[in-house]
Amino acid sequence: MTEKIKKLIPLRLFKTVQPVYHFLLSFVAAVYFKFPSRKLIIIGVTGTAGKTSTVYLIAKMLEKAGYKTGFTSTTIFSDGKSEWLNDKKMTMPGRFFIQNLISRMVKNGCRYAVVETTSEGIKQFRHRFINYDVLVFTGLYPEHIESHGSFEKYKEAKGLLFAHLQRFKNKYVDENKKVRSVKNGLKKLDLTRIQKTIIANGDDKNASYFLNFRSEVKIAYSLNAEHSLTAVLKHLSSEAHAKDFTFIKGVLAATGISGTDLEIDGKQIHLNLLGDFNALNALAAYAVGLNQVIPVEKIISGLEGVQGLAGKMEMIDEGQDFGAMVDYSFEPKALEKLYETISLVPYERLIHILGSTGGGRDKTRRPILGRMAALKADVVIVTNEDPYDENPNDIINQVAVGAEMAGKIIGQDLFKLLDRHEAIEKALELAKENDLVLITGKGAEQHICVAGGVKIPWDDREELRKAIVDKMCIDKR
Repeated sequence: MTEKIKKLIPLRLFKTVQPVYHFLLSFVAAVYFKFPSRKLIIIGVTGTAGKTSTVYLIAKMLEKAGYKTGFTSTTIFSDGKSEWLNDKKMTMPGRFFIQNLISRMVKNGCRYAVVETTSEGIKQFRHRFINYDVLVFTGLYPEHIESHGSFEKYKEAKGLLFAHLQRFKNKYVDENKKVRSVKNGLKKLDLTRIQKTIIANGDDKNASYFLNFRSEVKIAYSLNAEHSLTAVLKHLSSEAHAKDFTFIKGVLAATGISGTDLEIDGKQIHLNLLGDFNALNALAAYAVGLNQVIPVEKIISGLEGVQGLAGKMEMIDEGQDFGAMVDYSFEPKALEKLYETISLVPYERLIHILGSTGGGRDKTRRPILGRMAALKADVVIVTNEDPYDENPNDIINQVAVGAEMAGKIIGQDLFKLLDRHEAIEKALELAKENDLVLITGKGAEQHICVAGGVKIPWDDREELRKAIVDKMCIDKR
């Protein structure tokens, strides 16, 4: 419906009225679904990386504590009753979808909603008329720069979410965390007020920017042994000093193929997730748990119960004699962290399939991705990802240039294949015993986006599984 309306408006006029259009659409969606976010405790998670994992860890921790929880993320949606893969090709979906989903959470008896909130979503007012109670900042580095214009504008877009926190009145909940309507002061005595809270990754250099926004409670978390509450406070304005300011220090005890060991407040936590970045994500979830007065043993039990995330360093095992992994990473910093983590996985050679998105999105990173892959992987296969309205061959060539500059040779250890299925088949053809085939860029996404707004059904994990089975059948003949 909204797409039809947009087509009726001339492009130049639409660009002028676009902010009003997005704002009104958000308002209408909230009115239509009767402002469902007023009836739940809403936790928003934002940042450049770590959002999806943090959302999932928070949700599973709250569920383990006995509170039905719904969530929205890049990878998975949940209405508190069932979970399904995100098939929208959007981290933060349209206003009607998200208001409808929150409404379903209310009907399903949820107490919490955890909402992954993006700068693009904020820019289009998708966060408006969602009554957030707790905001979590996971970290920031350059992304979507072409869309926002500069890193500062990108950061400011995230900041709009934190400024949004003080627009709403506090909610009151009963002993079961059910939001109750309060019409007089006497009833408040029997209820608990949910304080507006900002939780930030204290190891990120931009943490003070977000902590300076007004809130009743502030929490900073850190894995850096040199960081302290005093160091955090000195970067805050006097107006930003909340009476309730907590500093949570975690210690990364060990990380290996079996997972990650973390210590918080003298408590030992074993995460079944690889990578020190997941230790930070777990710290964020731990902070949310403390803020919501969840018993520490239940917080730990919830975090330790998470076995993995769809499309996040997901190992694909069909009985083959080589490793196969699918991961969502598509940005240089995230890819760098991924490479650090897979060094924990034993393998002979690394065969890396990657691409880059189109539609004018961060073009400068394309040769950087190619160069990084060339320096890390033994074989690089550049393929189609999400070209949108750009020529996919141009994108592939721009990524491949970076790999060539780093020493890879076309036809020997560098291949350019437009068809993503052919790219997977090529990787499996080259894979030998104990090698690792790595596919990045899409994770558990359910479509490839091409010209004209067309979405082609696709799942890297399923395509890889089928290709591995086909290869094994052929090899047995």
